[in-house]
Amino acid sequence: MKLTVVGGGSTYTPELIDGFARLRDTLPITELVLVDPAAERLELVGGLARRIFAKQDHDGKIVTTTDLDAGVEGADAVLLQLRVGGQAAREQDETWPLECGCVGQETTGAGGLAKALRTVPVVLDIAERVRRTNPDAWIIDFTNPVGIVTRALLQAGHKAVGLCNVAIGFQRKFAKLLGVTPSEVHLDHVGLNHLTWERSVRIGGPEGENVLPRLLAEHGDAIADDLRLPRPVLDRLGVVPSYYLRYFYAHDEVVRELGTKPSRAAEVAAMERELLEMYGDPALDEKPALLAKRGGAFYSEAAVDLAASLLGGGGSPYQVVNTYNNGTLPFLPDDAVIEAQAAVGAHGATPLPVAPVDPLYAGLIANVTAYEDLALEAALRGGRDRVFKALLAHPLVGQYAYADGLTDRLLAHNREHLAWA
Repeated sequence: MKLTVVGGGSTYTPELIDGFARLRDTLPITELVLVDPAAERLELVGGLARRIFAKQDHDGKIVTTTDLDAGVEGADAVLLQLRVGGQAAREQDETWPLECGCVGQETTGAGGLAKALRTVPVVLDIAERVRRTNPDAWIIDFTNPVGIVTRALLQAGHKAVGLCNVAIGFQRKFAKLLGVTPSEVHLDHVGLNHLTWERSVRIGGPEGENVLPRLLAEHGDAIADDLRLPRPVLDRLGVVPSYYLRYFYAHDEVVRELGTKPSRAAEVAAMERELLEMYGDPALDEKPALLAKRGGAFYSEAAVDLAASLLGGGGSPYQVVNTYNNGTLPFLPDDAVIEAQAAVGAHGATPLPVAPVDPLYAGLIANVTAYEDLALEAALRGGRDRVFKALLAHPLVGQYAYADGLTDRLLAHNREHLAWA
């Protein structure tokens, strides 16, 4: 089995390698190819990857290359984890929106739109090259904004599934609080990528006992602290929102906070420099503890599970993924991309039926879906007016003066990445 990771020079990659090594019975990789245009960085990551495999007695071959076409040729699955523009572009995404009084964040709001505009054309080019060399390969997208990128891939006819680590993070957290194994926890996870709610937490599968009320009663303070939301908000909602909902539920508070401290991008850039120095140490043969602070917790377990199921192996029958709605949420178009529990196998991902969604959540889901429609149109066709309309439709913007100012700033900061600008 050959897997290719595009963006293999990411500092995330040793997390992925560790999972591939530990879970080799689930996903028996014989060849792993790390592709990245940054040759020096790639070699540092690749060297550590080989040492991790060797320490854990994994006999798979690890290849590093800057040649995308060679790297994807013959791959059974291609995992995308790229960042167009690097941390420098992320730093901009997180700062210039604040000048207009809006949240600066790399996956939602104006910053998220900028990332989508930079990313979608690049991902589609990669996918076309994968299709030319191996049309049967699955594409697993971990590249943000996952919902928009996955929709672009599916709309272009690619065999693609989107993946995020929010759901598996909640699964692992809830399992620990409940004293059960993660595989026993089944989430009623519904919404869009980075816009989801856990409406029930069931033990033993989709029909198991719902223990969410007990979780909130016994551990509500800890859960609220992790989400940085007041405990009474969780009690009134009766669900657990993803931490990205704080940008919506406490927008002005978040804007004030972001204006008083260094950006997350600056923190991550400093962390990456330290990690890369560690990766260059020939004595290091495991992922360093610092990597946990980089983000992407449980990313490797989710990736292994999904790849194993898509390739006909031993992955879990139900997984939270990003895929076409196809009537699952009746208030959305069939070709909207939702994030929900799905039956996953060699056929792809089919969302499980979900109970009716409360208007409190359905309204926001529909609003952000409309924004994503416009964002994808702007990413595919370009044009200032399309960018403006997408921003005006976003619930974190929503005023024409803000949308105008943000459009000007977005274009000014991203011209080198936008062929039409």
